[in-house]
Amino acid sequence: MSKLTILIAEDQTLVREGLETILNLESDIEVVATTDNGQTAYELTKSLRPQLVLMDIEMPVMNGITATRLIKESSPETIVLILTTFTNEDYIIEGLASGASGYLLKDFSSDKLIHSLKEAVRGELMLPSKLAAKFAARMRTAAAPRQPGIDYGLTPRELEIAKLITAHKNNREIADTLYITEGTVKNYISVIYEKIGTNDRTKAILLLKHALEAVN
Repeated sequence: MSKLTILIAEDQTLVREGLETILNLESDIEVVATTDNGQTAYELTKSLRPQLVLMDIEMPVMNGITATRLIKESSPETIVLILTTFTNEDYIIEGLASGASGYLLKDFSSDKLIHSLKEAVRGELMLPSKLAAKFAARMRTAAAPRQPGIDYGLTPRELEIAKLITAHKNNREIADTLYITEGTVKNYISVIYEKIGTNDRTKAILLLKHALEAVN
């Protein structure tokens, strides 16, 4: 069985080396590279094509949010999990909008870390309860009732996905069209549903058609 290949981008030497040691103890995981800044993380991902990147947020040269966006644009098949001590909902939204498959707080145990990585590879959204609560609160505010004919504050990427939803594409078809994982599609759709105020796909299609008309 092939190993799960991982790149670590973390500017704190102790954290970076600790993660590398923990992960390399696993027989089915291989750390292919480490770096202390987002720019090099992006460049190494392009050349090495790891399956997963563990990405810190605040790093020199280029931050983790920007690096995540560039990685997902050039290597859409690579999964990015953001490592953070922050619970700022702006970071959560920016990270997920940039293509991250979730967040890991830096208070994890080694067992929890390994489990989370494998869950992410299977397409699960990684969002600790502490972060999920803040994210939900922010989305509830963003999803206040709106009148049809406005854009609901959808980002360009969310608008792309909205067009495919209104074309009656399922999550797998959307993932294949945009060259992203099905788990990432689910993340975006959850955010879109929160913004438009419904979890019903049929109703969502009607609301999104109005939203798309507003921006066209």
